[in-house]
Amino acid sequence: MKEETVEPAFGAPPLACDAHFHVFGPIDRYPARDSKLRYAMPVAPLRDYLKLAGKIGLERFVFVQPSAYLRDNDCMLDAMKEMGARCRGIVDVDENAPDAELARLDAVGVRGVRINVSPIHPPEASVVQRLLPRVQRLEARCAEIGWHLDFLLPGWLTVEMMPVLARLKVDYSLAHMGMFLAKDGARQENFVKLLDLLKRGSGRCWIKFTGTYRMSRAPGFADVLPMARAIIDAAPDRIVWGSDYPHLSFADKVGSIELYNLLAQWTPDPAARRRILADNPAKLYGF
Repeated sequence: MKEETVEPAFGAPPLACDAHFHVFGPIDRYPARDSKLRYAMPVAPLRDYLKLAGKIGLERFVFVQPSAYLRDNDCMLDAMKEMGARCRGIVDVDENAPDAELARLDAVGVRGVRINVSPIHPPEASVVQRLLPRVQRLEARCAEIGWHLDFLLPGWLTVEMMPVLARLKVDYSLAHMGMFLAKDGARQENFVKLLDLLKRGSGRCWIKFTGTYRMSRAPGFADVLPMARAIIDAAPDRIVWGSDYPHLSFADKVGSIELYNLLAQWTPDPAARRRILADNPAKLYGF
């Protein structure tokens, strides 16, 4: 993992939140469940993450279930028990899980369900139809208990899912700004569609400022700036920030503080950063 040698560019506001990160426990206790895993299981225990979070000044935390564990949420849930009221969680569960299981998860701080399609999944005509029954079933169940849906999708699938997303009756978040490549610019047709959804849609769409390195290969991720600013202009009250720690396949190339510091470039206004880091996640995750 890349050594975190840079310092935070600005002080975190009170109750600042990392809204998207992962922990990985000892492999003998928490083995990978995905037989087709495309990355090596990292060493990323909670204690290491908290040292980094303390350096930034983060006080609230949203665990996101890693794809490596599929629907075995034990590693994340065990870490959440250590954290208590300062944390929330996004799980991966079967859409037909018993009501008692969802109630148990809600009681320990879970507030959403992850719908995860690999960001490098190539275009495929049948994906939306395969996802639709799960999305519709989870939408209904989340509506009953006050949860939201958390999507990680490749950019082409974000576009194909937009008619479905626009009709959702629950809040939903899109990781990695919807996964549109920064090299294609803020005026690329599909990113403009996302902005339109944010501006003129139901008001349920939230954007995660996460995984910048998955969108950009430019030095300092400079080509992401116009896209980030366009999202801030479109929906300043529906953006959250997440480190995406431990960065998995990119762990030797990027650091969490480096990604945190991008916010100083994307919005020099401290009030806007406070909304992204504290006010917005408090609303979405129910802190």
